[in-house]
Amino acid sequence: MASHAHHSDEFDPTADIPKPQTKVIWKTFFILVAITAVEFAFAFMMDPGTLRNAIFIGLTILKAFYIVAEFMHLKHETKGLIWAVLVPTVLLIWLLVALLVEGTFYGESVFNYFN
Repeated sequence: MASHAHHSDEFDPTADIPKPQTKVIWKTFFILVAITAVEFAFAFMMDPGTLRNAIFIGLTILKAFYIVAEFMHLKHETKGLIWAVLVPTVLLIWLLVALLVEGTFYGESVFNYFN
């Protein structure tokens, strides 16, 4: 007869289940809440103007980068992939700012031409 290995019939349901990472989740939650609270403070307590808008946009971009790093796991990737995502994003933001500035200049010049 063939010999059979005897296996235990006991089943351990927690053998392959990782420990919950509630500490990391709460840390992420509180960081995002803090950034959002600062955004609201600047948005509603400062006088409207370019400085307020710049601070608000900067904090929003910071929060977006943190969300991408945490929830899309970008911070756990290689440096090459991180740079491959960040560089085009920064260049796109630069393009949008440049287009807004040039568009405003063009709009003012056309408006002043007809006055």
